[in-house]
Amino acid sequence: MTTTMIKPEDVKRLREQTGAGVMDCKRALEDSGGDLEKATRWLREKGLSTAAKKADREVREGVISSYIHHGARLGALLELNCETDFVARTDEFQRLARDLAMAVAGHDTVRYVSRDQVPAEVLAAQRRAFTLDVEQEGKPAERATEIVEGKLSKWLETACLLELPYRDTDRKIADLITEKIALLGENIRVARFARMAVGETPSQAGPGPEAV
Repeated sequence: MTTTMIKPEDVKRLREQTGAGVMDCKRALEDSGGDLEKATRWLREKGLSTAAKKADREVREGVISSYIHHGARLGALLELNCETDFVARTDEFQRLARDLAMAVAGHDTVRYVSRDQVPAEVLAAQRRAFTLDVEQEGKPAERATEIVEGKLSKWLETACLLELPYRDTDRKIADLITEKIALLGENIRVARFARMAVGETPSQAGPGPEAV
């Protein structure tokens, strides 16, 4: 059996065209033999490409969900928004909110909803810290910028909720939300969250500009 090699630029292009998640775009290209048109049809049939069209819709309804870990020493609160009270009351939406609250509780590094929400001064401070690390490690000067940006990207993957893996799968939280947008037919957005552990300073995140 021949496996089609999928180029990252094709995945990026397909995602830009359809709004579907990274892993869904990759899966579509694999199933379509790398053909972008066939992959687009594949995603359309799955309903995932419709999510991008809903990204600008207002989300004024929703729920606040909580997760308290066994022993009551760790927990999280999360506000998940949608367009209508009807969808907010569905089991599917409420399960999603709880899954996301559980993800927040399980990652003590998460601070922001999305990359767009990270303050410029925080990014600058992290970049300076990684630059110092690279200098101390004695990495080649011509590769310093590339290495620093790679470290920063890895840090963002642990600091932003939408970047986190969903239950140790190859999907990210962003991909999960995109799937639910397609399934429920409404825009869905994480508004804010807070993680609390006994004896620790709470981590929290407020509204971000990114709609998945």
